[in-house]
Amino acid sequence: MSRKKPSNTRRDFIKNASLAIGGFYILPRHVLGGKGFIAPSDKLQIAGIGAGGKGSSDLANFYSSGKADIAFLCDVDDRQAAKTRALYPKAKYYKDYREMLAQEHMHIDAVSVSTPDHMHGVQAMAAMQLKKHVYVQKPIAHDIYEARMMTKAAHTHNVVTQMGNQGASGDGVRVLQDWYNANLIGDVHTIYCYTDRPVWPQGVIRPVTASAIPAELDFNLWLGTAPQKDYFTDLLPFNWRGWWDYGTGALGDMACHIMAPAFAVLGLGYPISAECSVASRYTAPWQRVYSPDSPPAASHIILTFKGQNGKPDVKLHWMDGGIQPERPAELGPNEVMGDGGNGVIFEGTKGKMMAGTYGINPQLLPTNLTAQTKVPQTVERIKNGEAGHYTGWVEACIAGAGSKEAKSLSSHFDIAGPLTESVLMGNLAIRSYDIKETDSKGAVKNPGRNIQLLWDGPNMKITNFEQANQFVKRSYRAGWSLGE
Repeated sequence: MSRKKPSNTRRDFIKNASLAIGGFYILPRHVLGGKGFIAPSDKLQIAGIGAGGKGSSDLANFYSSGKADIAFLCDVDDRQAAKTRALYPKAKYYKDYREMLAQEHMHIDAVSVSTPDHMHGVQAMAAMQLKKHVYVQKPIAHDIYEARMMTKAAHTHNVVTQMGNQGASGDGVRVLQDWYNANLIGDVHTIYCYTDRPVWPQGVIRPVTASAIPAELDFNLWLGTAPQKDYFTDLLPFNWRGWWDYGTGALGDMACHIMAPAFAVLGLGYPISAECSVASRYTAPWQRVYSPDSPPAASHIILTFKGQNGKPDVKLHWMDGGIQPERPAELGPNEVMGDGGNGVIFEGTKGKMMAGTYGINPQLLPTNLTAQTKVPQTVERIKNGEAGHYTGWVEACIAGAGSKEAKSLSSHFDIAGPLTESVLMGNLAIRSYDIKETDSKGAVKNPGRNIQLLWDGPNMKITNFEQANQFVKRSYRAGWSLGE
């Protein structure tokens, strides 16, 4: 929380009260607690929405900075929260994040959101509207409209933000930037991003039989913004990723990691078009089935970005479900492409480079050029790399929005917002794939699977296939609002 502007927050109250009462008896911090000591009242007070799974590891990373306390925990599933509650026994526990924010907002400095994708937007917005700094797991939103509104809200409410794609703070991404800035590969025109995800069911039909809701789970709160539908076994704690109502599929899970180097290297903004092809299931008697409820088992998406400053347009290929691009001719037959199952390949007018997930193990192609090539460091490294993704956010929250620390974050919403929107543009193309646009007489004039969607990024609109725009902004269940 910023110390640069007066406020009526808990921390400022403690500080001002101490000054008024103590007068000249106040001692320097290092006298009280030794060099480097941080008084409890000066630590960032974090509330965690989503205490299990990735939420647990996020909170552990904030706590290990030594500059943050985990003050509040919130989870709709007591089973998921149990281990984390034991780690932070002093943290007050809630099931409903709205109740927590309403009752504890004076005691909260920042909020970590690590919940299913369909709740990221409303939870982060509720925190930002109370002027709480936010760390939100990738992708920051479930739909494009949410991501745009969240990016705007960060400025409106003057808060520090960070998306949970920790590889964006790693050295690998910065090495790729240095190579590109040194003009080693020329102008990039094609990028391949690929993953072996999903590792959960996708392209499947939703069960028609409801299952008993576990006693520890408040399923109504878990549904939140999503449509009112029955609970079924194995939806939680992980397989929600494979259902459009809650998750964003393999794209949402991995593209914010794998596409991040492309955005960092080239400064990509909004795509100008999107097209896709998807895998299908077949059922007897060999009928093609495309599930409206679940992302496909595999997809190939092409996003086109307008070239900047006279450079060529960039085509970014996304492949999931184990689909991979052709191996570069410069790569030896037994050399690993990317990290095996995942990776990114840049093709330029003068050469190529590649990396694995999170930008790890960057390589020039052919790979023997990597050790031989020395270029100036043009991009400042993040202290402690991926661990610094967490510590840096904590330090930026303490320094305040607008500080050097906040501006230097690797994935604040001015960066994470356009990246997330581009990822979700791929999902918009997938969801439009099986839609047919008809004329007034019912004749098909646009079969979705055969067209290229033209995207007006600033206005968040598909300009050549109106029915696709239904996926730009989803409808919330009654009683839920983004509050923009």
